[in-house]
Amino acid sequence: MRRVEAFAGGRQDDVDGLLRETDDWARTLTGALGELADERLAGADPSEVVRAEVSGTGRLRGLSIDPRGLRDLDHVQLAQAVCAAIAAAHLAMGERLAEVVEDLTGRAPDTAGTADPLDGHIRNVLRGE
Repeated sequence: MRRVEAFAGGRQDDVDGLLRETDDWARTLTGALGELADERLAGADPSEVVRAEVSGTGRLRGLSIDPRGLRDLDHVQLAQAVCAAIAAAHLAMGERLAEVVEDLTGRAPDTAGTADPLDGHIRNVLRGE
């Protein structure tokens, strides 16, 4: 990302190089996101009665409930456990996505120097709130 940083620093003399570099980066990002879509990430509610599995794009792929744990849960608690398990799986997906971005950029998303204005919204979506 040498040209991108130079361009951001005010040296706009190599636009063709910048476009090539961003095109390569976009191709790499598309490939990484395609691989992430094939991954399965899991989460469980705090009691581990309910387990959820989502794809790397956040789509629910599986849900399992331990029948022994049902003895202690009523229908409302079961619904809350399902929601908690899905939220935990989405958080795992978000963490994996952050790893992919860090691998591609060479730095953690938090170290960009500026706060992401959508960070709170994204975290709420990942938690299912």
